[in-house]
Amino acid sequence: MTQDYVKHVIAVLQKFDKTGKTIGADTDIAAELDLDSLAVMDVVMELEDGLDISIPLNLIPDIRTVGDLADTIGQLKEET
Repeated sequence: MTQDYVKHVIAVLQKFDKTGKTIGADTDIAAELDLDSLAVMDVVMELEDGLDISIPLNLIPDIRTVGDLADTIGQLKEET
């Protein structure tokens, strides 16, 4: 199921990515995609709306890669 979340995260990130880089599970969201904090929050909000979850703000600093974000989404979906 996490692979589905990886694909969903990548699809959302591609809307905000201005670098044109290929995005994969090990892509560092902030460093490689050059997203500022506002763009990161927009990504989080779009993911929350699209997947009907709430990502706690205290988890965001620990999320570095697309895979980390997909794993977090998977854990949050299991809890609901």
